[in-house]
Amino acid sequence: MRDKIIKAYQDSIAIKEGFFRDNIDKIIEVSKVIANAFDEGKKLILFGNGGSATDASHIAAEFVNRFKRERPGLPAIALNTDMAIITSIANDYDYSEIFARQLKSLSDEGDIVIAISTSGNSPNVLKAVDVAKKRKLKTVAFTGIKGVKLASKVNYAFVVPSDDTPRIQETHITLGHVLCQMVEEILFETPRKR
Repeated sequence: MRDKIIKAYQDSIAIKEGFFRDNIDKIIEVSKVIANAFDEGKKLILFGNGGSATDASHIAAEFVNRFKRERPGLPAIALNTDMAIITSIANDYDYSEIFARQLKSLSDEGDIVIAISTSGNSPNVLKAVDVAKKRKLKTVAFTGIKGVKLASKVNYAFVVPSDDTPRIQETHITLGHVLCQMVEEILFETPRKR
């Protein structure tokens, strides 16, 4: 058992190290894109299914509340949190519409979308990204090595080089935390007019 535990941690560390080494410039760029959107009065909209839904909610909470700094809240929404909305859309239309229909109602041009899918093949996530593009939202994907469909649709694709769902999810939440920290530093490191 001890060896399996050590291997799980070592695999997680190795995947994260490779991912961050290969994506550092993109992380910097996306941090600036999100910070600029907040500066312009835009919002961040996140969504995903299962563990990715929880990551979307977690990341939204870090922006709305705070991450490492005392600062004003930043407008972020996770579309997977309101069961009444999700179940009514799924019931009246189709489950594949649960995020797309919300984006049509809640998004404005210039908002940022983070679509999270370890597989990159979730129909409701793919459909929502199509809506986001039509509405001129900036799109970001968090996915895994098999997430070619999703990665090919967005402005910024973060592809974890693994097909192991737990390792992909661990990297996604670390990426979410790093983006929160960088956005806070950009917006609040030195006094700025907001």
